[in-house]
Amino acid sequence: MATTRPGVTVIGGVDTHKHTHYAGVIDDQGRLLGHREFAASDAGYRQLLAWMCSHGEVRSIGVESTGSFGATLTRFLTAAGVEVIEVNRPNRLARRMDGKSDRLDAEQIARAVLGQTSTAVPKTKSGIVEVIRTLRVTRASAVKARTQAFNTLWGVMIGAPSPLRDELVVLTKRTLVNRCLRLRPETEDLLSLAGDPERMLTAGIKTALRDLARRWKALDNEIKALNKNLESLVRTAAPELVALHGVGVEIAGQFLVTAGDNPERIHSEAAFAKLCGVAPQPASSGRTTGRHRLSRSGDRAANSALYIITIVRMRHHQPTRDYLERRTTEGRTKREIIRCLKRYIAREIYNNLPAATRTTPPTPELRTAP
Repeated sequence: MATTRPGVTVIGGVDTHKHTHYAGVIDDQGRLLGHREFAASDAGYRQLLAWMCSHGEVRSIGVESTGSFGATLTRFLTAAGVEVIEVNRPNRLARRMDGKSDRLDAEQIARAVLGQTSTAVPKTKSGIVEVIRTLRVTRASAVKARTQAFNTLWGVMIGAPSPLRDELVVLTKRTLVNRCLRLRPETEDLLSLAGDPERMLTAGIKTALRDLARRWKALDNEIKALNKNLESLVRTAAPELVALHGVGVEIAGQFLVTAGDNPERIHSEAAFAKLCGVAPQPASSGRTTGRHRLSRSGDRAANSALYIITIVRMRHHQPTRDYLERRTTEGRTKREIIRCLKRYIAREIYNNLPAATRTTPPTPELRTAP
């Protein structure tokens, strides 16, 4: 690493891309000290950090797209002991006035860190939760492909000649797939049946159905293996979370992915509620005061998981049912009660995250909530 210039504090900004990263450096007074492009590789990361350190003591570095193009750079900088700030929204006013380029973007990223308009700590993406996230993404893709394969199989079967169609259309989903796996076309060389169009059509459809069934079966086995791995990983990572009423392996995995491998970056349960989109947002103006509206931001998958837990508890959790009855007698609508429950459940989820920081104890009123 290059020698740090004494007495000079600098802030870096990195505009990330697929093959290269463009870096800019400013001092603590906002003066641009330099800008340069580096390769998106281990050697390039070392050169980038050494170049920034040559301008002074690096206080922090803003990185764009820490979840995609900047993920590897973020891991490298974090391992090197550098404070990394996630910057995903550049200054739009500056972009309209000055235009857009890699140099300008890197400079604006650094200025966002200096002005503290960006303060989010990125996920480390280097532990068991990152493995869970990767497997969940893989499984979601496999589930989508399996559904598509069966829909295609069903469409081909519906258009098959009557004898074949009548045999298959009455079967249930898995039985239909297993039956299609056993289909045997007369020949693999369909051109040899060109003289008999009906036989060629039947043989072609049987071939298509068999291949689609094989695809569905392969994807189904892949999903089962992924489910088994995910269950063991989630139960190891967050046993307290899985033990909560209404929280299964799938929902617990979603909350782990939302929080990341470093949940301590979420400084309070209120911040976690905002991250999940269940924190009421102020909507006051002029003479209208004390008004709030529903948050439409945050991690919508985590918000959906909170909703599922709420519905499960409203049906099968006696304390929640008692709470629902009490709030209903107070004149609250079901929608309002669900919003309150989601907020309370978000607090419970936060307090059971692994290594989560618990800075806000529940109030006596909230202790009555499920």
